[in-house]
Amino acid sequence: MANVSPTRGDMSTHPDVPEMRSRYDRMLGGRDVALVDGPVFLLGLYCAVSPWILHYTASQPALMTHNLIVGIAIGLLALGFTAAPARMYGLSWAMCALGIWMIIAPWVVGDSPDAGVVVNNIIIGVLALILGAMCAGTAAKSVPRS
Repeated sequence: MANVSPTRGDMSTHPDVPEMRSRYDRMLGGRDVALVDGPVFLLGLYCAVSPWILHYTASQPALMTHNLIVGIAIGLLALGFTAAPARMYGLSWAMCALGIWMIIAPWVVGDSPDAGVVVNNIIIGVLALILGAMCAGTAAKSVPRS
């Protein structure tokens, strides 16, 4: 009689494992930072709308415009990371630069910003710096496949 009972063996012995791995690598473009794309997009969205959430559109018009533009830029980077990861993860360092800029922007762009505006921009900047460093570090570790 044939043994038809299901066995729980190791998947690494399956004959299709090399093909499944290569297909997965092609799908991700050799990059393993797909989980960061969503948080980067949400950070950009929050940065863009934060002047209206924290109600400093009238008191800091220059900073309002600044956060809107930088938020859109971060959101576009996230969309690029998702659409063309093999080409866009080289721009992960730009996310780090945007994070540093967001930290110092209240004093450079703003006009005597209050503590809430400063803390908001520092949090956005630190998160952008961390997410950008995660993307850049992972992209630097992975070897592009041809």
